[in-house]
Amino acid sequence: MPWIEAWRLQQENKNVASDEARSQERDLTPKKMSDSFHRVVLPLGRDPWLSDTYINASGHIRLGTIFMDLDALSGIIVYKHTGPGVTTVTAALDRITIAHPLTEICDLEYSGQVTYASGRSSVEITCKVARARDEGEPSKPEDVLLTCTFTMVALDPNSKKPVNIPPLLCSNPEEEKIFRAGEAKAMAKKRKLKTSLLETEPNDPESALIHKIWLRQVAYHDPNNSIRQPANVISMSRTQLSTASIMQPQYRNRHQTMVFGGFHLKQTFELAFCCAASFAHARPTFISADPCTFRNPVPIGSVLYLTATIVYTDPPLLDEDGSEPQQKDSKNPVTRLHVRVDSKVRDVEHGIAKPTGQFNYTFSVPKSVKVLPHTYQEYMMYIDARRRVQLGDVQDRQDHPDSELQRLQSAEHVNLTE
Repeated sequence: MPWIEAWRLQQENKNVASDEARSQERDLTPKKMSDSFHRVVLPLGRDPWLSDTYINASGHIRLGTIFMDLDALSGIIVYKHTGPGVTTVTAALDRITIAHPLTEICDLEYSGQVTYASGRSSVEITCKVARARDEGEPSKPEDVLLTCTFTMVALDPNSKKPVNIPPLLCSNPEEEKIFRAGEAKAMAKKRKLKTSLLETEPNDPESALIHKIWLRQVAYHDPNNSIRQPANVISMSRTQLSTASIMQPQYRNRHQTMVFGGFHLKQTFELAFCCAASFAHARPTFISADPCTFRNPVPIGSVLYLTATIVYTDPPLLDEDGSEPQQKDSKNPVTRLHVRVDSKVRDVEHGIAKPTGQFNYTFSVPKSVKVLPHTYQEYMMYIDARRRVQLGDVQDRQDHPDSELQRLQSAEHVNLTE
């Protein structure tokens, strides 16, 4: 529907949900994974004008644009599973890592399918980006650039309340394994909510670490102490980078009144990249996007505020035992930066503000730099990021051999996305 028509319906206080969504009965017949499978080839290697919209200033593919495409792909896939009669929204994005970085501009194959659906309102969609091979030839493991998982939620078009969707049928042991993995991830998310810093205080080792960092901070300012804050140790408050932008109808989703989740994700990623570059005075290499949740929708016409902060560095300022970790190679230092992007939205009159999500990205830079928290809030952000980095390291060790993991985390490796 053209925006001008949707706008007129809004002015008349009419529901702008599509006629298809409002008029058709929902079919809750169980579906197979193959029913929702979708594949599309992006001919970036063959079409220079198309690639022009995907290339950055360095002649490489923009990763933020790929993230935006993947959210759109997940929207196509979820409707193949739910059928008409529902409105779906992006609720969360699981961890993303680069499996095999691109070394050239080439055709890309996007593919995905529903991999977990219990019959309740939420559904897990796994998407893959790979180097496209010749027509009819499937991609191979070494072609895969990245794999990611979106969680979508089905809502009633009128009430906006969650509604049930078709459960997923497994046709073979491999699909059963994938389904069980999705089920385990859903349960793990619920357990993690109970142990978040919003629900419980830091554990004993974390509390001890906070105290040691605070003592070091005090020592930096004690005139009777010879320790001084090094030039490469930067206060967390000085790392922040913020933007504000009005949400135009060109960024809307298929439901007309809200911003497309992929656009939101792209904006946070590119701000995180700029924040990492500003902090390190070096070109960052993307390592991972950690799990994030879309808390509230972003209406068309609202003002979106994004604030990026460097909340953790590895090697950190201090370890739990109070020692100062050193670079493995002092002549060629590499530091991992964890960037948190907080997102909130206000109406133009600035009367109402709502948080819309927290997004977390990890980059590496060829510098030795460290971040120093000062306030209690900054310490909580530091501990939360530290937990995310440690959990990500565990997942990486499970997914990759040591040699592969070192290659993925090395700033010397060619970076073709930003």
